[in-house]
Amino acid sequence: MRPRSKKVARGRKKIQKTTHGRSGKRRRLQIKRPTTARRYYAMSQKDQETWDSVAHVISRMRNGVSLPKASKEFGIAPSTVIELGRSALRRRNGRYDATKTDRLLRVHSALITKGKNEIATRDSRQASLVGGHWAAVQRYLQTGDDSALTKFKGRYVTDASGKRYFFLTDLRQLDRLASAGVLSFESIYAGGGQ
Repeated sequence: MRPRSKKVARGRKKIQKTTHGRSGKRRRLQIKRPTTARRYYAMSQKDQETWDSVAHVISRMRNGVSLPKASKEFGIAPSTVIELGRSALRRRNGRYDATKTDRLLRVHSALITKGKNEIATRDSRQASLVGGHWAAVQRYLQTGDDSALTKFKGRYVTDASGKRYFFLTDLRQLDRLASAGVLSFESIYAGGGQ
């Protein structure tokens, strides 16, 4: 008699990785690829960190860094990056390269007109836009130069569900948030400095 196979719900594919614990015995880790913010926050802290590291490695690879070197920077095995981020990678001449864009979920802290908010994006270009806005905000706060912020007037980031959030560019509001300590460097990343 054949063993029954388990069905996996669409969009909730589990990644199983065999590792060796301290005892030398094999154990299986299961990480679900998150497709929504809800699924991301349902993950354990360790799995969230692993997922975030995969996205960071792929971003570094777009800057010309090799998979082994980028993986080492973020303390994650290249095999884990390949397994979890397969859709964002292409293999050419025996070497992995990052695709131009990807649809991996990323959760960012974004500075929008209503203040700081956690936003889940499924487009690497949207994630880059959020990072560019944070860089413009930090430049303004450190130097008083708001020229980079003017590029974000009227611009918005679209989250994974298609909702638009307009970037905060009001200098008075930025100064108020900065003096309240809301805009520290750590606050750029999801969950940090809240």
